[in-house]
Amino acid sequence: MKKMYILSLIGCFMSLLSANAQDAVVSGPDGRLKVEVYVPEKAEVNYTVTYDGKTMVDHSALGLITNIGRYGKRDKLLKYDVEEVEETYTLNRIKTSLVNYKANRLVCDLQTPDGLKYSLEFQVSQNDVAFRYVLQKHGETGSVRVMKEQTAFHFPSHTTTFLTPQSDAMIGWKRTKPSYEEYYKADAPMNIRSEYGHGYTFPCLFHLGNDGWVLVSETGVGSRYCGSRLSDCQFDTYTIEYPMAEENNGNGTSEPAFSLPGATPWRTLTIGSTLKPIVETTVAWDVVKPLYETTTNYQFGKGTWSWILWQDSSVCYEDQVKFIDLSAAMGYKYVLIDNLWDTQIGRDKMKELIDYAHSRKVDVFVWYSSSGYWNDIVQGPTNLMDNSIIRKKEMRWLQSLGVKGIKVDFFGGDKQETIRLYEQILSDADDHGLMVIFHGCTIPRGWERMYPNYVGSEAVRASENLVFNQSDCDQESFNACLHPFIRNTLGSMEFGGCFMNHRLSKKQNRGNIRRTTDVFQLATAILFQNPIQNFALAPNNLEDAPSVCLDFLKQVPTTWDETRFLDGYPGQYAVLARRSGNIWYIGGISASQEVLHLKLDIASLGIQQVQVIEGGDTPKSRSQKVKGQLAVTLNPNDGLVLISE
Repeated sequence: MKKMYILSLIGCFMSLLSANAQDAVVSGPDGRLKVEVYVPEKAEVNYTVTYDGKTMVDHSALGLITNIGRYGKRDKLLKYDVEEVEETYTLNRIKTSLVNYKANRLVCDLQTPDGLKYSLEFQVSQNDVAFRYVLQKHGETGSVRVMKEQTAFHFPSHTTTFLTPQSDAMIGWKRTKPSYEEYYKADAPMNIRSEYGHGYTFPCLFHLGNDGWVLVSETGVGSRYCGSRLSDCQFDTYTIEYPMAEENNGNGTSEPAFSLPGATPWRTLTIGSTLKPIVETTVAWDVVKPLYETTTNYQFGKGTWSWILWQDSSVCYEDQVKFIDLSAAMGYKYVLIDNLWDTQIGRDKMKELIDYAHSRKVDVFVWYSSSGYWNDIVQGPTNLMDNSIIRKKEMRWLQSLGVKGIKVDFFGGDKQETIRLYEQILSDADDHGLMVIFHGCTIPRGWERMYPNYVGSEAVRASENLVFNQSDCDQESFNACLHPFIRNTLGSMEFGGCFMNHRLSKKQNRGNIRRTTDVFQLATAILFQNPIQNFALAPNNLEDAPSVCLDFLKQVPTTWDETRFLDGYPGQYAVLARRSGNIWYIGGISASQEVLHLKLDIASLGIQQVQVIEGGDTPKSRSQKVKGQLAVTLNPNDGLVLISE
C-alpha cells in the first residue's frame, strides 16, 4: 500500500513537471519515434520517448552536477532548433558495411539560474535516439568536473529486463574485475536488486510487453570521459552511474573531466515494436567520428589459438608451430600467440617463430597484459602496455618482426584514466601498423569508427568459461541466444568459440563436456560478429571433425555487408542472416527445451536456393530451393546453417 501511495505521488509530480513548462519536440524521419523535452520553471528538465504513440520512456530527469554548478534544474529554455541530419559512411568492421544515416537533430539551448549555458542535443532516427550534453565555457573557467549525471530512464511498470550486473571491484581472477563477464537474467522484473548492488553494465535490454523493446547504451566514450552503467532500479527508474572508486586498485578518479566548451558521450536508446531494430541498429557508430586517419590497410579474417584448449603449457615453440600449421591448413590469415610467450618461448625464438609463420603465409597476433600495478596478474608480458615510453619501444619491436596485431588483457575498470589507456594503446599501435584486440575489458563504445585499428573486445562471458566451468557448458545455448540481442548489438565481440572438440581439453578423455552440437557451433560463427575470429579449433580437428564442418569454417567470412534479424527471442533462440558480397549466410541456434518449427522469410533476401547444413553432431549438407517462406526445425542445443547458392 505504501509503495502504491509513493508511486501515486511520483505520478502527480511528473504531471506537474509538464505543467507550465517550455517544451521542444523532435521525431524521427518516419514520425513513429518521438522525443519531447520539458523545461519546467521550478523542477528538473526531463524528457519522454514514445513510439507509435506508446510511452517507451516516461518523464525522466536530465542534468549534470558539476564542480562549477548544476545543470538541469530550474533552467530556462533560451531557444531550440530542429534540423535534418543525413550521412552516408562505410565501415568494414561492423554488422553492415554501408550505412545511410538519416535523423532529425534537436538542439535545446538552456541557461541555469547561475548563468551557465549549455545545450541538450538529441538525434532521432527511425528507431534510435542519441542524446548528450554540450557545455559552454563560463567566464574564465576552461574545464569542468562532473560529479553526477542525473540522466534517468523511467519505464512502464510492466517492463521486464535482460541485464547483467556490474561486479564488485578488485575481485575475481587476480583481482581483475569488473570485466563485463557476469551472468544475465532473462525477463526479470525491474524491482529486483542487482547481484552485487552496483547496477548493470551496458548494453541493457528492456521488454515493454506488447509495446515493444528498448535497448539502452552509450557511445562516443574516449579519453575525455569515463565509461558508465545503469543503477539499480528505484520506482521503475534507472539512472546513469559512474565507475566505483575501488576500480583499478583505486587509481584514477571516478568523476570524468573535460575542457570547455565540451560534450559528454552520447546516451543511446534503440526502440522498436519488434527485436529487428535492436539487432540491426548502427547507432553506436552513427553519431561518432574517426579520431585519426590510418596509413595501414588492415586485413581481417580467421585465426587459431592454442591457449583456449591446450592452455598455458602450449605457449611454447613446438606447440605454436602446430597451430601455425593448423591455420595454414585451414587457409586462415592469423595465429594468436597467447600469454607467457616472453618466458616460455623467449624474444629471440619469437622472431624465429614469426618468420616460420610468415613462411606458411600466416600472420601473427601477440598477447600482452595491460598492466600490473592495478591487479595481481603474473602472466607475462606485464608492465609494458601501460607506459607510453616502454609501449612505443615494444611496438617498434613488434613492427620489425612483422607482427600484425596485439591482444591486450586484464583492464578491470571504466574510469577515465583507464579509458584513456585504451585510446593510447590504440593510437600508438596504429603508428606501428598494429591492430588491437581487448580482453578482460570494457565494452566498445563506437570504437570501430573512432579508431581504425580497433578489432574487437571480449566484454562478455566468453569461450574460456566453457573450458573452466561445466556449468557454463550446460548453459551455453542460453547465453549464446542472448548475445545477438544484447552484447553484439553495440560492437564487435571477441568470443573465441566454435569448438569442434566435444571434450574441451587437449586430450579427449577429459575436460568439460560440450552440450551443444557441431552445427550449433557452426551457426555461432555467423551469429557472433567480430572482424577477426580466433576459433577454438585444435590440430586434431583436421582428422576428427566432420568434413562439412571444416569446409564451412574455411568458407565463412568474418566481415559483413549487411545483417538482418529473421527470428528469435533473447535466451530462447536466435536466427540471423548476414551478407558478404552476394552470398547470404544464415545461422540459427536454440536453447529451447522443445523442438522449434519456424518459418523464415528468406525470399525477401532474394534467395532462391540454399545449401542447408543440419544434423547436430552428424552434420550433413543438402541443397534446397526457396519459394516464399522456408520451414526449418531447430532442436534443443542444436543449430542450423543456410548459405545462399
